[in-house]
Amino acid sequence: MSKMITILGPTASGKTTFAAHLASYIDGEIISADSRQLYRGMDIGTGKDLVDYVVDNKNIPHHLIDIREAGDKYTLFNYQHDFHKVYSEILSRNKTPILCGGTGLYIESVLKGYHLPDVPENPGLRKRLEPKSLDELTQILSSYKALHNTTDTDTKKRAIRAIEIADFQSKHPVSELDYPPVESIIIGIDIDRESRRQKISSRLKKRLDEGMIDEVKSLLNKGVSSDDLIYYGLEYKFVTLYVIGEISYEEMFSQLEISIHQFAKRQMTWFRGMEKRGFTIHWLDFELLMNEKINKALAIIRNF
Repeated sequence: MSKMITILGPTASGKTTFAAHLASYIDGEIISADSRQLYRGMDIGTGKDLVDYVVDNKNIPHHLIDIREAGDKYTLFNYQHDFHKVYSEILSRNKTPILCGGTGLYIESVLKGYHLPDVPENPGLRKRLEPKSLDELTQILSSYKALHNTTDTDTKKRAIRAIEIADFQSKHPVSELDYPPVESIIIGIDIDRESRRQKISSRLKKRLDEGMIDEVKSLLNKGVSSDDLIYYGLEYKFVTLYVIGEISYEEMFSQLEISIHQFAKRQMTWFRGMEKRGFTIHWLDFELLMNEKINKALAIIRNF
């Protein structure tokens, strides 16, 4: 078997553990589709539980994790390039690639074969945009495109970069070049909203207990700027704001919990949108026992 399998689902659905067990069963290798786990040193906040890749005392090969320094800018262009390099290497070993993650844009860009240009920085445009408020930047961005991805307007820095990309693309039409679509069986882990909320809240407490605040302090001490950490959003945004004294611990916890719930909802909206855009996603209930999930997945794969 060499056809790619894609495992997707919202945060806290258990998709990585499932992907690792499936990889162990079919002799596969995992390619991460997570936009933040690719950074070294960003471990607790991204849920980079490397123990998930150990099944029956065997390390499951996994790729595109810990490939960049925290603070680096990593684009969709970079991801597609890195994905295809790893994908080809896995096929050359006669292994089955398993794409696994919750970053819908990464997943869909690979499956559809979109190739985006590596958008350069535009210092002149940045200088003109810098004095503007986040609301003004959001208005400018909405003049280029419908705002489906609210993380584009999470901070001024993100909004300016999103405008920079939209402006470049308006002058250099994006075509589907270089990277062909990748045929894949897609399996989704479906978790009901209440279970998802409970898992997110308990996991947040666990990550704070495990040292997420110290992790952010360590990154700041290593020279990663607070703006760069805030740019990464979610845990890094709110914990950084707490560490630099802009919000209280209670505000950090409350705002972060709400933001992660909203993020999970946006992930599901993206995956449902993929179905409307023609992708077939075979959903498995997260409550199934692991062997039940594996057996159902194998049946889906056989019938593909």
